[in-house]
Amino acid sequence: MFGFLGRKKAKKNEPVIRARPDHCISRKNIDRDALRVLYRLNDLGYTAYLVGGGVRDLLLGRKPKDFDVGTSAKPDEVKRAFRNCFLIGRRFRLAHLRFGRKIIETATFRQNSQTVGEIIEHAAEGPFEDNTFGTPETDAYRRDFTVNGLFYNIRDFSVIDWVGGLKDLEKRVIRSIGDPMIRFREDPVRMMRAIKFASRLDFKIEKDTAKAMHKLHSMILSASAPRVCEEVFRLFPYGKSAEAFRMMWEYGLMGDLLPELAEFIKKDGGLKSRTWKYLAMLDRYEIAMAKQGYDVPNGLRAAVLYAAWAHDEPGNSREIMGTMLRSLKIPKATYFLAVLMIDSVKRLSRPPEKSRLRFLHNRDFPDALDFNRIVVRAEGRSEKILDQWQDLYNEEMSKET
Repeated sequence: MFGFLGRKKAKKNEPVIRARPDHCISRKNIDRDALRVLYRLNDLGYTAYLVGGGVRDLLLGRKPKDFDVGTSAKPDEVKRAFRNCFLIGRRFRLAHLRFGRKIIETATFRQNSQTVGEIIEHAAEGPFEDNTFGTPETDAYRRDFTVNGLFYNIRDFSVIDWVGGLKDLEKRVIRSIGDPMIRFREDPVRMMRAIKFASRLDFKIEKDTAKAMHKLHSMILSASAPRVCEEVFRLFPYGKSAEAFRMMWEYGLMGDLLPELAEFIKKDGGLKSRTWKYLAMLDRYEIAMAKQGYDVPNGLRAAVLYAAWAHDEPGNSREIMGTMLRSLKIPKATYFLAVLMIDSVKRLSRPPEKSRLRFLHNRDFPDALDFNRIVVRAEGRSEKILDQWQDLYNEEMSKET
């Protein structure tokens, strides 16, 4: 897939460059508006590359979720070049180019100005990244993992690799750029990102990177709750949540962030816990819903994560989900929906009766029905009663239309 034949060994401090015949990226697989941005900046004399995860996914034959651009143009210069440009951020401004509902994020090449000592000194205060403008090389080295540090050059259609990302794609490993002990102290959330990429791509975490995660996992508690909460829910959408949360448990990150859930999993058999069965069934559901263009609500996801524990303590949903609310500061709407999902199990385990039909008109009933199907399938039980609820719901909806 990668076409490594005929490659030349790069000199020190020079990138490995793969010419168009030696890689699989085609412009037909790149978003047309991203191409428009790349060509426009290049025509104006600036360097502009497709950067980050988009390049990684294209090389793996996957469809990227986002197409980001890195450029030598300063933010104000990008704004002058595009009327649809909006600058965001304070410490380091980013250009957002809007094409309808789509945004092509365009960032000036940058570098981290702090020394290693400064990184360690400020680590306890939370993420510290005093960025200044840089070069493509410095921009590559400031990224988190080697597979995310690749650039695609629209001028000659080559792939540029300063950090060894092409080799790691070939080896299928997630490796920190630079010393992982320093990089994770600089930003502990990178440990969660390592798990996200490893589970999503079916990659292994490189041994030194993994060793640092085992040693530094408790530093995740120094990260801001909103960032951590966001990263936790980013572990769900790719149909790999069972593997992702299993890794979170094994590396100790779940014990730091969700200690009560981690303790339940330990008592429930650890790697043999029923939690993984529920999440595996959720993964099938996520994939099916994604094909239909449907976003699974985070409340349903949270309920599945805690479903095994809730099964053992029926009627205690508010306290069980309250542990997640207190630890991660999840939105109240997510908490209440998760509680509703768990409480619906008792109601939907019995055949529908007239006294319970009002629940059919609850806006969250379809999600509750789906949640119960996930639970029933994970437990290997019959869906006969749920089918009765589904038929009745379809009948009621047809009356309204």
